[in-house]
Amino acid sequence: MSSGTPGAPENPDGDASPTEGTKPVTGGFKRPKPTLTTDTARPEGGGRAAPGDAPAPARQWPLLTVLVLAGLGLLVVGTDPFPQAFRVGAILVGAALLTGAALRRVLPSVGMLAVRSRFTDMITYGVMGGLIVLLALMVQPGPWLRIPFLEDVLHLTVT
Repeated sequence: MSSGTPGAPENPDGDASPTEGTKPVTGGFKRPKPTLTTDTARPEGGGRAAPGDAPAPARQWPLLTVLVLAGLGLLVVGTDPFPQAFRVGAILVGAALLTGAALRRVLPSVGMLAVRSRFTDMITYGVMGGLIVLLALMVQPGPWLRIPFLEDVLHLTVT
């Protein structure tokens, strides 16, 4: 047996000397030096949707798709070219948000359409888009969608 090992003649108690052959244990986890935060983390999927050498509009096509669809809906509402333009325009705006939720779900990288985590973006875009479409279908006069229990709730609260 060599010197310093348990059971050696020089160390009859079997205790290993902390200074022989080993580094002294100074503690557990060493904390990094505190630093100043200078930037925020990019959201999941917040990278480019096209290669870096593509022009800027091609790199941000998911966001542009959603913006063009929403802009078309606002244009229809603003110009009022036909009798149900408000309803159709609002459905287009809701469909734009639902498209954003679908793109956020299926594409690995959506550029600036990624604002928060993938799950939060999908829920936010989906719920808001669904509510806008639902309200556009139920708007008076002459709703395209009637939900009977909502009419009963309205009558109970008003009367």
